[in-house]
Amino acid sequence: MNLMINIKLPFEDPVIVFSLVLFVIFFAPIILKKLKLPGIIGLILSGVLIGPHCFGLLANNSSIDLFGKVGLIYIMFLAGLEIDINDFIKNKYQSIIFGILTFSVPFSIGCLISFYLFHLSIPSAIIVAILFSTQTLVAFPIISKMGITKNRAVTATIGGTIITDTLVLLVLTIITNFKGGELNYQFWVKEGISLSVFAFIILWILPLVSKWFFKKYSK
Repeated sequence: MNLMINIKLPFEDPVIVFSLVLFVIFFAPIILKKLKLPGIIGLILSGVLIGPHCFGLLANNSSIDLFGKVGLIYIMFLAGLEIDINDFIKNKYQSIIFGILTFSVPFSIGCLISFYLFHLSIPSAIIVAILFSTQTLVAFPIISKMGITKNRAVTATIGGTIITDTLVLLVLTIITNFKGGELNYQFWVKEGISLSVFAFIILWILPLVSKWFFKKYSK
């Protein structure tokens, strides 16, 4: 009797994909903890192993992209909860300077290397340079576990990361519309209005709503 099991990779069934992701989330940190390594490293290594460039168990589709974005947003949310907002405001200029430097220096180096060494066009060189400039708070769980989240350097890094990612998204939007031939007067007006509304909501509306919410429901 011949029993043949036909396994098609990468997995496409949503139940299998979701189960595999949950398995990695639960067991990868436990295994790495036995090796005395941070759990976040286990998640990163597991993602590489089951991804399309290693064992190919999962494809790089919209579902996996969603998991990644939700994970990064959740880490930034935890960072925002754990930092001292008064200390953050007190040292806001350090965050601004750090964010501008961590964006401009790698971005400039990336543009020069891409343009002069690899002979890419200016728009393509800028897109490649963006990869040098962006950063995330993927190491924040390690910092949190060490109990140094209130350190001034950590606070400045979190603020700088927010500024850096905002600048990266802004440059990416500009260069994308430039390559699409849509970088006209209407684009700049639309972007200016969008940034103004976004800044108004983040700097004024959101703090008022948050203050009202915690005052009303924290009892």
